[in-house]
Amino acid sequence: MYKQIKHQEQAQRFELNQDGITAYLSYQRQGDVIDFNHTIVPKALGGQGVGTELVKFALAYARVNQLTVIPSCSFVAHYIKKHPEAADFSGNS
Repeated sequence: MYKQIKHQEQAQRFELNQDGITAYLSYQRQGDVIDFNHTIVPKALGGQGVGTELVKFALAYARVNQLTVIPSCSFVAHYIKKHPEAADFSGNS
């Protein structure tokens, strides 16, 4: 699913468009800190793992760019809590 996710840097979000419907994970970045603040998955895309794929993609982006993650979004925070290996670089361990 990563191939479908696009980083919209100007909008500060990662987007996945499927069947004309857009899901996204938005963020705010200041220097080396990225705050993932909202994950939005419309009902039509719910239950397909879209939110999880967006979080994985966003965390991979943070890792590659050596950013400290602040998971203000409860969905992102829950993912990190369930997958402790995802927090090894985010300052949340």
